[in-house]
Amino acid sequence: MEPNSVRYQPVNPDVGVYDCEVHLKFRLIEEKGALGNREHLLDTLLDAFACGADEYLEPIEVEVSAQEVPEVNASPQMRRQLIRLRNSSDAS
Repeated sequence: MEPNSVRYQPVNPDVGVYDCEVHLKFRLIEEKGALGNREHLLDTLLDAFACGADEYLEPIEVEVSAQEVPEVNASPQMRRQLIRLRNSSDAS
């Protein structure tokens, strides 16, 4: 058997479109000016929450839900991306 005759065949998971909703409520000790930049506020808060509870962060409420929705509910850009993903997996 030649070394190049065995090829990796990636497993193609089926993909879908999901509506996702996350509700987080937590207390955070942070520098007073750190949360003033509205453009980076969500990134800053999610980074803090992702690091986990410690003496600076106290989770109060966490709710997460995800529901698969028909592909026609997705934007044209997302539908094009779905087509690209499926076409790339067909070529493998």
